[in-house]
Amino acid sequence: MAHTYEAAITALNSLQTNYAIVEELRKAKSRDDVNERSIPEMVEWLERIGYKPSDLNQLNPVHVAGTKGKGSTSAFISSILSQYTKPEPGQSAPAIHKVGLYTSPHLRFARERIKIDNTPLSEEQFARYFFEVWDRLEEAAKLAGQNPTAPGTKPQYFRYLTLMAFHTYIREGVNAAVIECGIGGQYDCTNVIEQPKVAAITSLGIDHTALLGTTIENIAWHKGGIIKPGARAFTAPQALSAEKVLTQRAEEKGVQLDVVLGHPELLADGSQVKLGLAGDFQYTNAALAVSTTAEFLRKVGVAGIPENISSEPLPPNFKKGLMETRLGGRCETRTEKNVAWYIDGGHTLESIRLAGSWFASRVQADSSSSDIATKKPRILIFNQQTRDSTALARALHETLALALGSTSPFTHAVFCTNITYKQAGYRPDLVSMNTNADDVELLRVQKSLAEAWNSSDPQAQVQVFGTIEEAVDFAREVAGAARKDFPEERSPVMTFVTGSLHLVGGFLDVVETKPCP
Repeated sequence: MAHTYEAAITALNSLQTNYAIVEELRKAKSRDDVNERSIPEMVEWLERIGYKPSDLNQLNPVHVAGTKGKGSTSAFISSILSQYTKPEPGQSAPAIHKVGLYTSPHLRFARERIKIDNTPLSEEQFARYFFEVWDRLEEAAKLAGQNPTAPGTKPQYFRYLTLMAFHTYIREGVNAAVIECGIGGQYDCTNVIEQPKVAAITSLGIDHTALLGTTIENIAWHKGGIIKPGARAFTAPQALSAEKVLTQRAEEKGVQLDVVLGHPELLADGSQVKLGLAGDFQYTNAALAVSTTAEFLRKVGVAGIPENISSEPLPPNFKKGLMETRLGGRCETRTEKNVAWYIDGGHTLESIRLAGSWFASRVQADSSSSDIATKKPRILIFNQQTRDSTALARALHETLALALGSTSPFTHAVFCTNITYKQAGYRPDLVSMNTNADDVELLRVQKSLAEAWNSSDPQAQVQVFGTIEEAVDFAREVAGAARKDFPEERSPVMTFVTGSLHLVGGFLDVVETKPCP
């Protein structure tokens, strides 16, 4: 096998669990059985590529769990830490050499998940480290008397990338690694980390109930599993019952848990710091990131970090890090000739409501007058293939109807699959095998969404498309026709793309690969 980036992505995609197997496992095995085996299996995978869990301590991990905001919080932490990779005055060398950031899912390219100093691995780096891990696993299989290409000799997709991230960061000399959990915490494969420097738990909500349980207390217990002895833990404000569970988890480990209520310089109204990520809710994530990062810096010996930073003036490096933070697909705005794209990958009930509130705030702010704001066409492009898509769409409609004072927040509602292109299909990095292929081909989810939206808003023109490319083309056609009615507007049409990070990733690929003529 040629060790190219394209070959690495093909091999990586072969590790996805297809829909039929996912359904079989769901029916055949209890949640507890799957959970209990997770960490021992991950320890074994680590050993097969030549590491022990204690080897990860050299990365000085910052472990981040939560339901919403964990990607943003991780990005804020990484951006602040990167400000400390240069020597301070009077220092011979900085305390931090390289900052790793491991997050999921990716938007356009799998290599986005593994960043160093806030930059995704290059295609060459990704291929090199991918195949180093691949070859070590095949060698371990041979030594065990197994066929190295047989099923079961490689971990599944997310575990493989987690192994690869750890391997990459060790090889690259990273000594500050921000590691975002995949699902949960207690049994998440990233929780093979034995000694984090600090742990952070972002806002909690109900999600991934098949693995984590159906109550906020169940979910808090799982997320609290990243709390480890010897590492202070911080949490965003939570529901009282969830906070109680997190506090109990911390007490069991003999750890101090701090609830970060905010920071005087980080306020949605009148903040002294303009965050690099849009959305008022990001100030909660930024405050959590500030407290978490300050604890990390104190532990690695950086001088001058306030002990109680949540009530102290922010150091210049913190402000710079917060302002320079970038994370695609979260409250992101892009403008082309006739259409402004408002993009957010919200995919839980809580995050979709926050995304809807953000979009509503932009409707008047990005129009030349309130009168024009009410008249401009507004388009929704939406999909959610694996969760309760109808519940998410209803929550979005309720949020926007309330915020905009109209039961018809969009003139057009477009529902499409996550397939990228009409002719080429999925971009290789965006192939998804864990969805029901028949549902996708027959547009079952999209037709159900269209019917549900039409019942809530019969005034909207509802469309169903098989690909993201077709949805983008439709929005551009509407925008082109609207230009004559709004000749003075920079963008006569506002289009909101939301419901799934997979949708958002494919959308970004389409608009960058096929820019508006």
